[in-house]
Parts: sequence; C-alpha cells; structure tokens
Amino acid sequence: MPLTPAQKTALEGVTTATLTTVLLKKGVRFCYIAGSRPIVPGQAKRIVGPAFTLRFTPTREDLATVDSWSSPRSTRAAIEDMPEGCVAVADAMGSTAAGIFGDILCARMAKKGVAGLVTDGVLRDGAGVIGTGLPVFCQGYVAPASVAALNFVGWQETIGCGGVTVIPGDIIVADMDGAVVIPAALLDAVVDAAVEQERLEAWIMTEVERGVPLPGLYPPNAETKARYEATRK
Repeated sequence: MPLTPAQKTALEGVTTATLTTVLLKKGVRFCYIAGSRPIVPGQAKRIVGPAFTLRFTPTREDLATVDSWSSPRSTRAAIEDMPEGCVAVADAMGSTAAGIFGDILCARMAKKGVAGLVTDGVLRDGAGVIGTGLPVFCQGYVAPASVAALNFVGWQETIGCGGVTVIPGDIIVADMDGAVVIPAALLDAVVDAAVEQERLEAWIMTEVERGVPLPGLYPPNAETKARYEATRK
C-alpha cells in the first residue's frame, strides 16, 4: 500500500515518541531502531518515506574486497535503484568497526532525492556526509571503509535493523528521538490514531499548564475524555 501525500504530511507532524505508543497499543512492541540517532544533534527535520532496504553481513576476505565496489551487486548499484522519496534502511548488524557509506555515496543519494538514511551501524567521512545535507540516522562515524568489517549482500529484501524487522515498503519516520518502523499493513490505522493522539496530548498539555493534576488527566479517564470531546464540538 503506497504512502499517500496526505499520509506523509500527517506523519511529518507526528513525533516518533507518539508513534511508538500508538504501535504499542496495536500490539507492535519492536518498532524502534536501536542505535540509530541523527548524525547532526538536534536535527529538526522529520523524515517520512517508504523503506528501501540494504543488508550487510560479516566481512569475508574473498568477498569483501575493494573490487567488490564495482560489482553488479554493490552499494553503488543499490543506490542507483533507490526511488525519490524513499528512506534507505541499512542492516549493518550494529557494527561500529567500519562505515557503510561515505560522503560521495551520500551525495549521490541526496542528488536522487532520497529522503534519508537510517542504519544501526556507522558511516565514514563524517564532515563530508553532513555537508551533503542528506538526513542520516546512525551510531556515529569512523574512518575504515565498509569492506574492512562488512560484506554487502543485497537490497530490497527483508532485513533486521536495530532489533526491528523491516520489509521493503514499510514506512519509516525518523526525528530527533530516532527512527520508527510502521508496518505497511497498519499504515492507515496508525496515521489516524497518531494524529488523534497528538491532538489529545496537545490539549492535555494546556490542562497541565492550567495546573490540572495528572491523575485522571494523563492517561485521561472518562471525565477527562468527555471534557476533551466537548472542546472539539
């Protein structure tokens, strides 16, 4: 099910914190990609888009070579397959020993209109990557190239990233608090519930500022819900 422009706009106004709560209520506990934080602290822009997955395995000397960067099955080839607006999600097994991408690859992704890159690993060429303007969510950056510790094996397949299963086409939302995966099949229900949750919590905040005690307010009891609904009529 494709992400509609209206859904994208709606999710751009919803925090990842709200999304984890909404997904928890729908029975999805593992939706937050551990270890993936904005490479620029305080990054204000929230990114939303369908997942384009990439997978790395532990390095093997006969496979993870400099020559492999020129093979048909390479990170370079995968980047050329990325559609505009997607969010690249790379399973690096949480490794911090080598950077999966550097500034040139990230610059190409930015040029193609990729919405952002999310990984449980690290990048290299930190200053250069930041300079590309591509929103990146990762564990940090290091000097060694990917093949020093990782072997790229494929793209657009089901992966595990930061403890979360990610299927191509799942919806990724990432902001200052990290990255969340919305299963594609739950998209409609999650968007509706998340927008309403943000609206409710904004009203609750005004009540807190008025001095209303928390018990019965957050989470709201029946009386509080009735007061909230009355404000919407």
